[in-house]
Amino acid sequence: MTRIVDAAAWAAGGGRVDLGGRTAVVTGAASGIGRACAEALAGAGAKVRVLDLDAEGARRVAEAVGGEAHPVDLADPAAAAPLAADADIVVNNAGFQVVRPLEQFPPEVFHRMLTVMVEAPFHLVRAALPHMYGQSWGRIVNISSVHGLRASAYKVGYVTAKHALEGLSKVAAVEGGAHGVTSNCVNPGYVRTPLVEKQIAEQAAAHGIGEQEVVEKVLLARSATKRLIEPGQVADLVLYLCSPSAAFVNGASLAMDGAWTAQ
Repeated sequence: MTRIVDAAAWAAGGGRVDLGGRTAVVTGAASGIGRACAEALAGAGAKVRVLDLDAEGARRVAEAVGGEAHPVDLADPAAAAPLAADADIVVNNAGFQVVRPLEQFPPEVFHRMLTVMVEAPFHLVRAALPHMYGQSWGRIVNISSVHGLRASAYKVGYVTAKHALEGLSKVAAVEGGAHGVTSNCVNPGYVRTPLVEKQIAEQAAAHGIGEQEVVEKVLLARSATKRLIEPGQVADLVLYLCSPSAAFVNGASLAMDGAWTAQ
């Protein structure tokens, strides 16, 4: 079933996306935002390649969306590149978080974070562009973060990687625009994923407060909207960026952060 982005203006114009015949590569697609993106793109008719370190999770999602499962460790940044050689859509979503003061941040973890979240997207985009240029159409969507626009303490690896991903996305936009290829970043705040829900439970226990209080006063302290984003809302924006209505949205960083970055 085709998904419809919940935006009045777009819906008034038809709002439907037909990705029949398109091939999409989605990294980190076994759960959370990546899974929601795989479902949205498949629902619009795309053939989705589900990439994830979690082989069983990737298999389950691929089976559910009628796609292909590809277990891959993006710590080998070139490993997935062949899977993007004929891709019409690339969604760079895979990532992970480590929270530590900068002077205590393990260099090997910093290196791995940049490898997974910057080098691997570079290799995927680089592999996909000749095919995209050849057909004068392509969509690159990079799942960045509010931390691609702002910094937070104790997240030096994640913040650095997301800022670098922003740069990669903009260069791809500048070079690809003349070839019908767009490249954009989606910048959500805290999304209701298994990783975030685990953080909420741990912080509630550590601070001796309720989980909702953790959400409102800890995670979303800088957000005017005191609730988590749902993965499907992020996926709807990704789907919109693949639509004809978004043909001139290129080189953008689209915040979904409850007005965090507006302050």
